[in-house]
Amino acid sequence: MIRVLVVDDHPVTRWGVEHLLSRHAEFEVVGSVASPAEVPSGPDVVPADVVVLDLYLGVPEPALDAVATLAAAHRVLVVSASASRQDVLAALRSGADGYLTKDTDDAEFLAAVRTVAGGGFCLSTSVADVLETHLDAPGAPEPELSAREAEALGWIARGFTHAQTAHRMGISASTVDSYVERIRRKLGLGNKAELTAKAIELRLTGPEDVA
Repeated sequence: MIRVLVVDDHPVTRWGVEHLLSRHAEFEVVGSVASPAEVPSGPDVVPADVVVLDLYLGVPEPALDAVATLAAAHRVLVVSASASRQDVLAALRSGADGYLTKDTDDAEFLAAVRTVAGGGFCLSTSVADVLETHLDAPGAPEPELSAREAEALGWIARGFTHAQTAHRMGISASTVDSYVERIRRKLGLGNKAELTAKAIELRLTGPEDVA
């Protein structure tokens, strides 16, 4: 059972997400609230497996603080009407584990919830197209990573641990650690959210199965 918490300031949207999830026995909606302040907390609260979060909660600015706060204890899937590159990258850098636009169809949404709950990463097709268009524009920077560094970054951005990445690449975990440190230095990156955002910019996260 995948426990899902919905945070959206529009009651009709919350109802729609709840209704869709309730049609599938593998999902349980454990909460549906209008703001992050209403998310249950405390030592006796079992965290949801996935928080489905709207990025704009009734104010002109994206709820990046809410993304960061919720991501500290939950896997966060942002679902927003915005497909702007700036919003997508800001959400990922704040700790989101996936980003969908609200025109995503039912099947893609359900697959994304499963992927995020399982520790993976997802990005809706429309958002990927926006990022790809930007990267194909004249003057877009070339990647500065070696082929093996890029491969390691791609696996880590999909949600794999350093040990799992090492197994897939046929190298030691310490070598993966070294790759990641070099990547951080070369690209000026900090936490995993920044690594994931950069992997998306460089198109290193593909549609492969992450199970």
